Amino acid sequence: MNAALAEAQARQAVTVAAWLRYPTVTESALVAMAGPGGSARLEWLLGTEPLEVDGADIAWRTWVDEVVASWAAALLASPALADTAVAALADCEHTAASPVDFRRLTAPDEFDRKAAPLLRHPDLLAPVADLHHAQLLERLHSDPVGAG
Repeated sequence: MNAALAEAQARQAVTVAAWLRYPTVTESALVAMAGPGGSARLEWLLGTEPLEVDGADIAWRTWVDEVVASWAAALLASPALADTAVAALADCEHTAASPVDFRRLTAPDEFDRKAAPLLRHPDLLAPVADLHHAQLLERLHSDPVGAG
């Protein structure tokens, strides 16, 4: 159960971050066609470059978006920031189709916190969260999603 709760929190953080980064269906389609850039810079910055990568690993690494990963890490580290981010999505095309609940991200309960203490640890997330934190704050405070 802990693994499922931790995964749910991570998925919610990545979803919110991706919707903030690509707030329209068109932007999402373009990034799906072009690809987001890959994990190489993140791995290099964190000193975790793999020595040997097999075919399966190479495939998913090409679909890592550094900004989305950074924003998701920041949201996991701060439920208050996550709450602000979810509120910013109110007029987003992605949320127009149906109501979405990000409670595990914005208001983690005792079970959520116990399931993912390291996933939400600010000190552990800081190296990734800090990479694009200023951009996240700018998006949330000066460029609301759906306002353009």
